Amino acid sequence: MLTSRITLASRPILGACQRRAFSATVRQASKVTVLGGAGGIGQPLSLLMKLNPRVTELALYDIKGGPGVAADIGHINTKSVVTGYLPDADGLKQALTGAEIVLIPAGVPRKPGMTRDDLFNTNASIVRDLAKAVADAAPDANILVISNPVNSTVPICAEIFKSKGVYNPRRLFGVTTLDVVRASRFISQYKSTDPADENITVVGGHSGATIVPLLSQSGYGLEGKNLDEFVFRVQFGGDEVVKAKDGAGSATLSMAMAGARFAESLLKAAQGEKGVVEPTFVDSPLYKDQGIDFFASKVELGPNGVEKIHEVGKITPKEQELLDACLKDLKKNIDKGVEFVKSNP
Repeated sequence: MLTSRITLASRPILGACQRRAFSATVRQASKVTVLGGAGGIGQPLSLLMKLNPRVTELALYDIKGGPGVAADIGHINTKSVVTGYLPDADGLKQALTGAEIVLIPAGVPRKPGMTRDDLFNTNASIVRDLAKAVADAAPDANILVISNPVNSTVPICAEIFKSKGVYNPRRLFGVTTLDVVRASRFISQYKSTDPADENITVVGGHSGATIVPLLSQSGYGLEGKNLDEFVFRVQFGGDEVVKAKDGAGSATLSMAMAGARFAESLLKAAQGEKGVVEPTFVDSPLYKDQGIDFFASKVELGPNGVEKIHEVGKITPKEQELLDACLKDLKKNIDKGVEFVKSNP
């Protein structure tokens, strides 16, 4: 029988990794709430938030298991205080009150053969109800929507906030960071480089053909079959994970890392760091003339959330084709979310 043990010699290494996980100097109290904290994404996401020195208070809510996960990660030797909540005794309201950032990974995962849109009927109701609670208890928080399909769940949140008179488009984000993370990883495999040094802009949405990697803007190009393979992997990388897990889940660990990275960027910007830019799915002016109210592009973040939305910029004819296909699907996805709230207020 093999026994796993951290030796005395390895402890300094573990501590160093823990400190390097997030570069930070905490300058203010920051409460972060994870809605769905006991789920497949929620648990590793909560772990990463516990390791983030910018977080001083971490609240985990789920319909079951929240207090258990909180007790577990609460033993980790970082400064933040962790609390877990269940639906009873106003648990959701308590978890949200005073939150600066609310992460929403709640919902059901994809299974083989399912698209993100197949999740809509279940996850739409979950996100709608959580958005109502956020609007009541934490209307000034930054809301980070991870629950799929993001192209539809972000508009659902917006419609709920509008109905309650608290909609602030600068505080609502769809987390598309995983698409950027995947693009960086996949291009590094062609270039034999460190993926941490790659920075590929990804615009559009967060499902299939709505995901548009702008490889030409990275200063490195692929052609023909290699380009098609790269684009397909970025657009459908989630399917690789769903298939590999064979019914046991979807991209939970990589998504948790991506969500934590975006939350870290928001915290840095809120605490005064300048020039923090991340691609994210937000209420955007870029394609409103085509009836598309939300779009992911590079966004400069600040203390008030969205500070500046960058244009798509110069792209190749091939990328323009991808963008045209994206916009067609994206409008349908957004409209689906808006119509859901109208029919199911």
